[in-house]
Amino acid sequence: MPPDGLLDCRGVTVRFGGVLALDEVDFSARDRAVTSIIGPNGAGKTTLLNAISGVVPLAGGGISLSGRDLSQSPPHIRARAGVVRTFQNLEIFTNMSALENVMTGCHCQVRYSVLDSLLKTPRYFAGERKARAKAMDCLEFVGLADSAQTPAGDLPFGRQRLLELARALAARPGILLLDEPAAGLNMKETRVLGGLIRRIRDEQGVAVVLVEHDMDLVMGISDQITVLAFGQVIAKGAPLEVQKDPEVIAAYLGADDRD
Repeated sequence: MPPDGLLDCRGVTVRFGGVLALDEVDFSARDRAVTSIIGPNGAGKTTLLNAISGVVPLAGGGISLSGRDLSQSPPHIRARAGVVRTFQNLEIFTNMSALENVMTGCHCQVRYSVLDSLLKTPRYFAGERKARAKAMDCLEFVGLADSAQTPAGDLPFGRQRLLELARALAARPGILLLDEPAAGLNMKETRVLGGLIRRIRDEQGVAVVLVEHDMDLVMGISDQITVLAFGQVIAKGAPLEVQKDPEVIAAYLGADDRD
């Protein structure tokens, strides 16, 4: 792993029955960088995020974060280690307030026990105050502080996407995995999202792994890009390098009709 590496995936292989979804994929992400994964539908992009976060088991290969082997760790252990993600489909608690939604992201970091929670001990109340303060900071960061007490289901879709991002930040990620966060957003909302992802990298020092189909967003904020096709890596590099790669053009980006 390079000296500035944070996430290191080597030979990652995932099978679903007889289907080889990922075929010995090597992927890495640097600290304080946005690393995007692109490719056509069915290329294995979400499967790679699932493998990194522990949602699907590996058939081969290994995954480490800051030199710590997480290959066999369950999702909650990876979350505590700093691997935090969002999903393609919006997942929020619609009957809870925005603040309560974000507070759920804090609970993988709390230090009180189930017994403390049942007995409402001083440790429980101290932990909840800390979680509430952290959640408000995250809402402020994404621009939702004014909606803290609003039921999440009453927020417009674009703001629900921001709420999901705030909840992920509340879990104190070392690396943040975003699975198509711009899906369903209009151009203005996508620009806001791009600015937030840059701020997450630059102001909070969090590494971001982005799976996204919006190429304007990807090319505008990525430090490095990995391209998948049929479960294999076909290209890696800076955005300009990837855009000019003949194999990537043929497999995904498409050729300019004027050529």
